[in-house]
Formats: sequence, C-alpha cells, structure tokens
Amino acid sequence: MEKKLVTRKDVAEYAGVTETIVSYVMNNNRYVAKEKRERVLDAMRKLHYVPNTMARGLKGKRSNHILFIADSIANEHFGRIVEEMDQFAYDKGYLISLMRDRNDMDFVTHIISRQIDGVVISSVSFGEEYIARFMDYGVHVVLLGNRDYSDVDPRAGIVHIGMKNGMENVVKLMVKKGRTKIAYIDRTSTRNHFSTMRDLRYRGFRLQMEKSGLPFDEAEQFFTGFATREALADGIEQKLKSGLKLDAMVCRNDYMAAVAMEAVKRCGLRIPDDIAIMGFDNSEFSQFLQPKLSTVQINRKEIARCIITMLDDMIAGKDTAGKMVETTLIERETT
Repeated sequence: MEKKLVTRKDVAEYAGVTETIVSYVMNNNRYVAKEKRERVLDAMRKLHYVPNTMARGLKGKRSNHILFIADSIANEHFGRIVEEMDQFAYDKGYLISLMRDRNDMDFVTHIISRQIDGVVISSVSFGEEYIARFMDYGVHVVLLGNRDYSDVDPRAGIVHIGMKNGMENVVKLMVKKGRTKIAYIDRTSTRNHFSTMRDLRYRGFRLQMEKSGLPFDEAEQFFTGFATREALADGIEQKLKSGLKLDAMVCRNDYMAAVAMEAVKRCGLRIPDDIAIMGFDNSEFSQFLQPKLSTVQINRKEIARCIITMLDDMIAGKDTAGKMVETTLIERETT
C-alpha cells in the first residue's frame, strides 16, 4: 500500500502557519518573516515534504522515466549496463538517467518529487530505509544483487547478477592452478565504503577460500581501506617488499587488478609466474593490459533485459519474481 503523501496543509499545521505562508516560502515570491520562514523550512525537512513539481494532482500519469542509481558513475561497468538497458527501454518509450548515490533522505525526497516511474539501484551502501521510502511513495524499485538483500522490503524486485558464484569460480580457478596464498584486493573509496561479508563478491571469495581449506589472514591478505588507487598500489608494494609471500591476487574489479599489476611489477615480480592476478567485470581495457588480464564477464545484456522486463511488469501491476543471471570466467595471460 502506498504511503499517504505529506501535503502543504501538513507542513502548515506542523509549522503553525497558514498554507498561504507555506506557498510563499516554497515559491520565494512574497516576503515572509525570518522566524516563520525557518519554521516552514524546518517542517518541510522533518516531514520529508515532497514538492509538487510535476502536479501530483495528475497522479496515475506515467513519466516513462527510469533512474539508475550507482556507486560511481565514473565506472565503465554501470555505463555499459545503462547502454544495454537503453536498447530494450527505448522501444517501450522509456528514458533512462544515471546518477551517483547520495545516502540521505533529501536525495530520496528529491527523486520522488520528480515522479520517476522506476529506480534501479546498484550500490553496496544505499540504505534499505531509503529503498522502502521509494516504494512507500509508489516508485517501483529493482535492485541489482551485488550485496545481501535477504532482509530488504519484499516489494522490491531483485536481479541476481552472479557476483557470489562468479567470485567462487575465481577462487576455484586459482586452486586448480596450484595457488594457495591468495590476497583479496578491495575497492578504493573516499566515502569509507569498503567490502564486508554483505558484499557478495567478497562473501563468495571468503566462502570458497574456506571450502578449499585455504588460510586467510585479513591483516595480511585483505587489502582494504585505501582512499585512492595510488595509496592502494603503495600499500601492496610496501607489503610485498616487507616480505609478504603471495602467489595470487583476486581483485574486486578490473581497475583494482590494474593497480595490483602495477604494484607487483614495481617489486620486480613476474605475472603470472610469481603472482597470478584476476580481475572482475571484463572492462574494455582489460584485454589491452600487459599481460592481458584474466577476468569475469558480467552478462550485462541479460541483466538489462531482466531489469526492463521486471520494471515494465511492476508498472503494469503484474507479479514479478527474482531473476538470476550467471557470470563467465575469461582466462587470459595473468593466470
């Protein structure tokens, strides 16, 4: 059931003013005493008031607009998924936007005010209370399964994109190659967003290491907490030069793999003879690195098809079920 929208009358009652005063503050077209203006603005924030920017009196009308919220819009991976989505969405009359997540209620309220038909979320940090907020206001939500969503609001659709199984297959490949001292190279982040066991890539890695009977010392083998790629490369180099013995590195994505390769080369070590390296995502540049990077192919076309089909069914009021898309190992020269 959709949550009752907060109205201008609600804001007026909370602030102890008339609806006319609220209108003046919102439109900034009449003088309002400072004390009253502040009360109105405070009420709008506390009630999470959604401005009527697209005439909600026309409720039921569709905007045919889908928003994709990602951890980073600079990452090639998300742009390629949106490109694939566009192939399916355009013929159905949808437009797609890509936006970086802002983990706060003001961000959510702003999106709701735009009457977006559907939101696709691929983020390891976006709060589940914000996901529920979208659906409370009638915005359909599809989640890409890159983290554990076992407790998420069941109104959300989920496309499982093979992160856990893909990483398990990477570890199996390393074990098959005789590698036993394997490090995990985590993402970098300036917002303190690093991998935990809720992240399905890291979870798949850790579970398969355990199943394979391989030791894993987080203090030595988990390279995480770095704000920049330069700092990560320096951290790997320092550990290797201080005597850390590794024979493989499994990286959260291809960008981290490129950083790891640079650090290994600085130490005078050979890839893959001394240290095998595996990426994830099959980015465009991965086949042009030297040596060419082994990686994991994410089936972006099928993911895109599942997203658009699921959202289209949701908007039409049809029942939907979770979808599963598998990944594929691509072995090149670094393993």
